[in-house]
Amino acid sequence: MEIAFSRLDEKVAKFTISGVSTSFANMLRRAMMSEVPTLAIEDVRIYDNTSVLFDEMLAHRLGLIPLRTDLDRYVTRAECTCEGAGCPVCTATYTLSAEGPKTVYSSDLIPQDPDAAPAEEEIPIIDLDKDQKVVLEAYAVIGTGKEHAKWQATTACGYKNYPVITVDEKCDGCGMCVDECPRDVLEAGQGKVRVIGGRQEFCSLCRLCERACLAGGIGTEAAIHISADETKYIFVVESDGSMPVRESIERALEYIQKTSDDLVDVINEITGEGTE
Repeated sequence: MEIAFSRLDEKVAKFTISGVSTSFANMLRRAMMSEVPTLAIEDVRIYDNTSVLFDEMLAHRLGLIPLRTDLDRYVTRAECTCEGAGCPVCTATYTLSAEGPKTVYSSDLIPQDPDAAPAEEEIPIIDLDKDQKVVLEAYAVIGTGKEHAKWQATTACGYKNYPVITVDEKCDGCGMCVDECPRDVLEAGQGKVRVIGGRQEFCSLCRLCERACLAGGIGTEAAIHISADETKYIFVVESDGSMPVRESIERALEYIQKTSDDLVDVINEITGEGTE
């Protein structure tokens, strides 16, 4: 297995992974979406709410605010020695007190732990009119996307097969496929069509170029052929800001490794292998 990154910054990663099956690619996608733990508000204690939103709607909005997560600092309530009571090791506490007229943003949510602040400061929560007020405490815990979408570490996570573009010798460079390509992947030159350098991965596998070539009347078969490499995939991953996208990828791979090792141990135990 090989991984090559074409983009990697704080929130967005684009990489190509080769030498794997479709099953593995989908497993990695699902692990990044549903198995990477993050903080999210789970409980809200509302002391005053005279806004237009019901308490439940306000709590739901708070729960969807991405929170910066340091997994070396927090553990799940199930693993915590407080046994779910809610201590600083497993629970991040926030306060919010606002009075209108104003728009309440995520920056108004004051964290007890500055390292667990909202990932973005300008997420609107509610508009308060004159004399309207919201006073509350919120408690965030560690969870995963398989429990609820508010714990997903990624806002976008997908992959596609790596495109393979082949141009036959019978290509006469008419350029009809070039005009038809919606991604500007092809160019004509020296009597033949070729792929523009570095743009092959932008091909969407739509095959409009093949149909355009057939329409040109070159023969019964197109001079350009589009296929997919079944062992190579292009991933695009976007973080919600709770943690760097690189950490999301690493933790997803660690989850896959751990579950694979656990499965091997169970199989060995059943079959009696690996024991003295």
